[in-house]
Amino acid sequence: MSVSLPPSSATGPAVKAPSSQEYDETAPFPHDSPKPVRSRGERLSVAVTGAIVVVPFLALGVGGPLLWGSLIHSADVLLALGLYTVTGLGVTVGFHRGLTHGGYTAVRPVRIALAVAGSMSFQGDAIGWVATHRRHHAFTDRPGDPHSPYRYGTHLRGQLRGLAHSHIGWLFRNDPTPAARYAPDLLADRDIRTVTRAFPVLCVLTLALPFAAGWAIGGTWERAATALLWAGLVRITLLHHVTWSVNSLCHLIGERPFRTRRHDRATNLWPLALLSFGESWHNLHHADPTSARHGVDRGQIDPSAAVIRLLERLGWVRDVHWPTPDRIAARRT
Repeated sequence: MSVSLPPSSATGPAVKAPSSQEYDETAPFPHDSPKPVRSRGERLSVAVTGAIVVVPFLALGVGGPLLWGSLIHSADVLLALGLYTVTGLGVTVGFHRGLTHGGYTAVRPVRIALAVAGSMSFQGDAIGWVATHRRHHAFTDRPGDPHSPYRYGTHLRGQLRGLAHSHIGWLFRNDPTPAARYAPDLLADRDIRTVTRAFPVLCVLTLALPFAAGWAIGGTWERAATALLWAGLVRITLLHHVTWSVNSLCHLIGERPFRTRRHDRATNLWPLALLSFGESWHNLHHADPTSARHGVDRGQIDPSAAVIRLLERLGWVRDVHWPTPDRIAARRT
């Protein structure tokens, strides 16, 4: 999984990387070529990225101590759980398994609704998110991957630095992913272009909804503020870090029961399975990216696949790429 923050670049030079034969899987990635001085638009992009990443933490740091104590209510928890589920599934079912990998085909209203829900996760606009994730698959764990934890080598210092890079540091690099190369299908999709343009409004909406709900339920500014804190800022922060952990931890620790391409070190990490809605069964996903189900072995809970199954039974999605026993067996190590 990826997080790609606005604005997405529809144009720009193609991302180039050395061939796999030039990378030995242990050395740091070749030094990036010197980057040009950031333009005003690029500086603005970095500022927006920083705001989206940092502001929830600052708000928690300031508001948490003031509101802590009796100022958390059952309604705040329920709102947080509801919005975490809706926006999280918007990312996993909508952005990832649907728009990025084409694991199914959704009817138009569902496709739009999932793209809106994913945008409300505060993880970036739909086209930018998809382009970045497709680039990650094109160059997984080798030069060209925007957020590989192996960028700085496999020695201890390099791995620690790479962990920080893959978790959050990559968001601040001057390394745009050209949507024209990686997501031309979405650039040609009027509905997804509209949702992408609406990303700033949807970011406001994802905070306004818990604030308004808290006010409606409790009738006071205090209840509105606690709902904003827990169902807005805390929910966004938690979902961010779960997504970033799939980028980082799920390429460093865990099990690898399935074969992936050369250099690709995606793993399964069970402790994140429920919080990530099944995305942390990352090894199978990289072994078979278009599969609508990632958790294929006994006991591997995959809520995203369950939602896709429900949508299929309702007739709202079709052409679902369900894994077959023969397909799974062929990819086992």
